[in-house]
Amino acid sequence: MAMSESPEIAGSTWTVTSGNNDSNLNLSLRKRASAVGDRQPDSSGNGEADRVEYANFLRSDEVTANGENQSSDIRFTYRPSVPVHRRNKESPLSSDAIFRQSHAGLFNLCIVVLVAVKSRLIIENLMKYGWLIRAGFWFSPTSLRDWPLLMCCLSLPIFPLVAFFVEKLVQLKCISEPVVVLLHVIVTTTAVSYPVFVILGCDSAVLSGVILMLFVCIVWLKLVSYAHTNYDMRALAKSDGKGSGDHSCEVSFKSLAYFMVAPTLCYQPSYPRMPSVRKGCVFRRFIRLIIFTGLIGFIIEQYINPIVKNSQHPLKGNLLYALERVLKLSVPNLYVWLCMFYCFFHLWLNILAELLRFGDREFYKDWWNAKTVEEYWKMWNMPVHKWMVRHIYFPCLRNGIPKGLAIFIAFFVSAVFHEVCFFIFFFLD
Repeated sequence: MAMSESPEIAGSTWTVTSGNNDSNLNLSLRKRASAVGDRQPDSSGNGEADRVEYANFLRSDEVTANGENQSSDIRFTYRPSVPVHRRNKESPLSSDAIFRQSHAGLFNLCIVVLVAVKSRLIIENLMKYGWLIRAGFWFSPTSLRDWPLLMCCLSLPIFPLVAFFVEKLVQLKCISEPVVVLLHVIVTTTAVSYPVFVILGCDSAVLSGVILMLFVCIVWLKLVSYAHTNYDMRALAKSDGKGSGDHSCEVSFKSLAYFMVAPTLCYQPSYPRMPSVRKGCVFRRFIRLIIFTGLIGFIIEQYINPIVKNSQHPLKGNLLYALERVLKLSVPNLYVWLCMFYCFFHLWLNILAELLRFGDREFYKDWWNAKTVEEYWKMWNMPVHKWMVRHIYFPCLRNGIPKGLAIFIAFFVSAVFHEVCFFIFFFLD
């Protein structure tokens, strides 16, 4: 019988035009099986060769617009005698192949399960306790008593202004370096101590006092960086005999004003800038900031406060009961911490950076992949970490302090400022 033979993709099938019989069918099947069996396994081990072969099988059945078969009859492709098992392959979850697979589906499944479990707990809590969020959670008539703290917060820009005049005086050579250091010590000490006396002297709310102390700590860190950086630039200018390049000792009020509102704690005369402000990005992040702030308030009022109020004093009750209370508080506290981290370090700092076109937006690293506690502390709060490295750690090393002691000093300074805020919190509480 007459047959017209033409190679298909990779020459694995034959096109039959007329006169099919068993011998022709067997010949085509042998050629296809031989072509498939001779294919080399994919060196990457990710099944790419199987996908190519399967695509070739499907393309062998493509039909043209006039309904004619483009390559071969379906009988030449889906026959029981075509080999199915052609190479050694591992299961996706085996130890040899698990890290070469994508686990996005399992991650999505975990998210679905987490949302379902937490939704059930929220419904159960609402059915048991009802809606516990007070009408005056955010604003109340007692908030009017915090006006001294508000006035104290509004007066904080005085200290950067005084620091600028001090730097101007030393630039004009009106005062000496020891006097500059003394004046900066007075300014920074007053900036951190003055709000403490205001908070302790007023019958203010706890949250207002903590927020004010956070602002005070940020201002103190910025003032120290401003004074230390200008001192170092003057030292470099004197060593070179001139202020050139990035070490120019020129003092600019514009650069100080930008630094005081920029999302950084390390001063420098200029920063990398973005070309424009993305208004859509600012709007989306601001909406998310409102949503997650409300979520924090919901978790505190609906979960944390009832557990604390219904708990006994840890020293007066059963040890197992106290342990159960702590473990029960650990989950909502973890959610509050994660939401606060997301609101401040991602949403708020990025909003501020976008409005100011601040370019370096590495406010945190992938701390969730940290293997040690030391690595975690270096990654979760990059503005403070960069400040500690620049103004505490490396100056200690340059002055001959051992590395271990320098690390201890940096952690001690960080701990002191954390305790200042919590001291105010417990004192007012």
